Amino acid sequence: MTDPDPDPDPDATAHEAAPPVSDPMWRDILEGTFPGFGTGRRWFRMIPTSPRCKLCAAPFAGPGAPVMRLMDRGPWVKNPAICGYCFRELERRHGGAEIELSLLFADIRGSTGLAESMGAGPFRRLMDRFYHVATDVLVGHDAIVDKFVGDEVMALFIPALTGADHAGRAVATARGLLAATGHHDRGGPWAPLGIGVHSGPAYVGSIGGTVTDFTALGDTVNVTSRLASAAAAGEILVSADAAKKAALDDSIETRHLTLRGRTQSLDVRVLRD
Repeated sequence: MTDPDPDPDPDATAHEAAPPVSDPMWRDILEGTFPGFGTGRRWFRMIPTSPRCKLCAAPFAGPGAPVMRLMDRGPWVKNPAICGYCFRELERRHGGAEIELSLLFADIRGSTGLAESMGAGPFRRLMDRFYHVATDVLVGHDAIVDKFVGDEVMALFIPALTGADHAGRAVATARGLLAATGHHDRGGPWAPLGIGVHSGPAYVGSIGGTVTDFTALGDTVNVTSRLASAAAAGEILVSADAAKKAALDDSIETRHLTLRGRTQSLDVRVLRD
């Protein structure tokens, strides 16, 4: 009798299970050590006018801006502080690298109830306002806006933009998001946020098939998402790894969490508005 479910080819299985390969060029770009950026900066710095690409210094305004746009060096959609040329060519290709970075997830608490009580039109306007405000805060702190999904935003803080202090930038951004959404206001926030911040290794690059996306993958991403889900409105939950890298005070409240879907518990620092 023929086995109806033969064992799969072991080499094929191993290939499918293999982790993504870290490309040295991707790593150099994500960590800000790619030599091409330095060469470009020396030339583009000679062209007056700001703002500029934070990586290659290509001007976004002034007499040089039209020429820069012809060279695909206009603002990048995921962070308009960076020119499209610096990342778009890589974004079109499959590949990436595992690097150390920090991530931030923030979502609106009670959005289901808000949508029910406000109605579709006002709720859409609320979400539009949240997307615009969050983007301004994130870009202003050198984050890459990875994506908005419903009532949640995901952002990456990579060394190429933040230097070694990516965790400190992520924590400062989280505080900025609470302030920008009204958590310091007497009347309370117009968008009650719960935020998670975590640091660690993740695979960052161009992911997908016919349609690709510049994003991050790995346990560090999953942990950050779980932290945001566990944060109450007005809370920032910062993992112990991120807190150490951001040099947070040891006196800040520590909470011991068991995150959904994980076997290991996690210590987090709790920051409030």
